[in-house]
Amino acid sequence: MTGVARAQLPRSAASADFKVQNGNIKQSIMGWCFKDHFDALALAKHCKDIGLVAMEGISPSFYPEVKKIGLEISLVSSHGFAKGPCDPEHFDFAVAELEKSINIAAEFGSKKVITFTGMRFDGMDEEKAIADCLKAWKKVLPLAEEKGVTIVLEHLNSRDDTHPMKGHPGYFGDDVELCFDMVKQIGSENFKLLFDIYHVSIMNGDVIRRIRQYHELIGHYHTAGNPGRAEIDDTQEINYPPIMREILKTGYDGYVAQEFIPTWDDPVLALRHAAMTCDV
Repeated sequence: MTGVARAQLPRSAASADFKVQNGNIKQSIMGWCFKDHFDALALAKHCKDIGLVAMEGISPSFYPEVKKIGLEISLVSSHGFAKGPCDPEHFDFAVAELEKSINIAAEFGSKKVITFTGMRFDGMDEEKAIADCLKAWKKVLPLAEEKGVTIVLEHLNSRDDTHPMKGHPGYFGDDVELCFDMVKQIGSENFKLLFDIYHVSIMNGDVIRRIRQYHELIGHYHTAGNPGRAEIDDTQEINYPPIMREILKTGYDGYVAQEFIPTWDDPVLALRHAAMTCDV
């Protein structure tokens, strides 16, 4: 099997012996997506065998063993999407969790920490919510800069209400243009956008044009099929190989994390297929 990726790589192309060959895209895995199938260490071993180079979305307690297996930590979690700094009730919590996560990232050699705006709340003033988000991120930015860590703000879709992790109704940062604007207002190389291709496809679309336009503001990428957040195969609408090629054209050399929820009978084969699709 040559593993040459083409548009909308069909399920039938999945190969049980595929391993990443080109490696131009540094592929990672978001661990929570596979939690119903494997624990973090078992998943790490599958990732290593396939040729992925990193993991994220797992407990820091697993970081030492994951690194021993030979994978990096591509992203460190923080305060979660629900309790973000747009809400004064969660402001101090978000700041404290970000500081904690920045220090964890520095300890384990990870260069990225995720952040979120948080959810809308009754009586919310949008301008104040933006100001509070910026205030929180500016508060932790000196620590991030000192540690050589980049904070990445994730834009999420608020349209899909079928599953708690397929969409996030009520999420404040659901407009990618607003999120890019907040990144610009922070104005630091240590604060970027986490461009989740799945979420952007749902809320704003025009994925490749936005990558071309905003690539200097993007610090991390996630994948998933749309609709359904399942495999990135020919049953869904996002055409991943040209998106991966466009990412490479921008000079991006960070990680792209597979964040689909597997539905195939064989989740490892699904991951091999995704790795093959993105190995441009």
